[in-house]
Amino acid sequence: MGQKLKIAGWVSIGVFAGALTTVSLQTVARGAMTPLPLEEIQQLSAVFGLIKTDYVEPVDDKKLITDAISGMVSSLDPHSQYFDKKSFKEFREGTTGRFVGVGIEITQEDGLIKIVSPIEGSPAFRAGLKTNDLITKIDDTAVKGLALNEAVKKMRGEPNTQVTLTVFRKDESRTFPVTITREEIKTQSVKGKVVEPGYAWVRLSQFQERTVDDFVRKVEEIYRQDPNIKGMVLDLRNDPGGLLDAAVAISAAFLPENVTVVSTNGQLPESKAEYKASPEFYQRRGSGDPLKRLPAALKSVPLVVLVNEGSASASEIVAGALQDHKRATILGSQTFGKGSVQTVRPLGPDTGIKLTTARYYTPSGKSIQAKGIVPDVMVDDSADGDPYAALRMREADLEKHLTSGQGEEQKDAAREKAREEARKRLEEEAKKPASERNKMPEFGTEKDFQLTQALNQLKGQPVVASKTQTERKEEKKDN
Repeated sequence: MGQKLKIAGWVSIGVFAGALTTVSLQTVARGAMTPLPLEEIQQLSAVFGLIKTDYVEPVDDKKLITDAISGMVSSLDPHSQYFDKKSFKEFREGTTGRFVGVGIEITQEDGLIKIVSPIEGSPAFRAGLKTNDLITKIDDTAVKGLALNEAVKKMRGEPNTQVTLTVFRKDESRTFPVTITREEIKTQSVKGKVVEPGYAWVRLSQFQERTVDDFVRKVEEIYRQDPNIKGMVLDLRNDPGGLLDAAVAISAAFLPENVTVVSTNGQLPESKAEYKASPEFYQRRGSGDPLKRLPAALKSVPLVVLVNEGSASASEIVAGALQDHKRATILGSQTFGKGSVQTVRPLGPDTGIKLTTARYYTPSGKSIQAKGIVPDVMVDDSADGDPYAALRMREADLEKHLTSGQGEEQKDAAREKAREEARKRLEEEAKKPASERNKMPEFGTEKDFQLTQALNQLKGQPVVASKTQTERKEEKKDN
């Protein structure tokens, strides 16, 4: 056993020596000032050796090392992440707006998967699936109790493979199977329309590679339909963010040329940057400036930006830039507060890490991190208020979240009381039959209370501002 342990120890030292060589070269290249902690590295090597020799059953070397890397990165903050081959592929698909699947936007309802809408032209669209259809089975797997992300994984797959969905259609009171052939789907991150003569609504659900081009096409379409737009609502509610250059471009569409959109600050020289409303900061290599096609009137059209707790990262950059430059009125509720920059560093051809490298700052120098953007006008989700707003997660609620770096966070005792009251209300609501529960209307419809208030703001009419919402301060974080 002693000899075995010795051999395992040498193997582990060899493994980590190789890793150390790579790390030390990169450290020198980046001009790091501190030496590597050799004592701690030796402990890591010793643990590796002990697991190899003493654990109840054999453990794969590669699994041990990748799990160590994953743990090291994920312990930093909620947004730093190690990508194995599969997750790296999924991450790339998420930023391009392309994936292989059936082509439906989904949510959960009563433990089942509800179709919000089939993507136009997708296999699901051609198969006749409709909004509000409920998926009860994916192939042979019952959906009841299945997590949403697990359902998504089961519906995605390789091109030209088939998946059978069992669908319950409420209005026809029937259940039927649909076999769909998967194919590459291009998601639509931009929606928009003329909601009434002179007033337009444009919604961005995510900032992807195609978002800017889709935005330009949608605005062109709106101005062809009504050349005399008197006001526009830019809807960023529940937009989780995405690509920085897309956020800079959308901001530049409304701002004067060359003004600051956002700045970043971190340890590395390249982390200290300022991004301006200029093509050089958003234009893709080998392509022209997509914003040149936009009507000149967009630079001065009265603008309201809708945000909520689900507006994060890139959407907060846009809202912060338009607010600081007094280009738009921000309306809704305080945003998520995800104001950190993640940089993807490849570790090989199909693995990598996403590492937090800087914080974002609005043009006036305010940190977005763990604070978010505070609207100019607080407006509730509905005419009845925000009964469950206190339960919504924000960056400051996440374990190991990065602080703003601008002053100490304060604990809000009143918030804990509000959370408890909201939990009780939610429990009472859950006891009601599904048909009697309060459901939020779809964004962009006539019943969208916040959109109605945004239009009132543009028209100079009274806005029903929230009487209960207040700015939420950062909560104290123990380090």
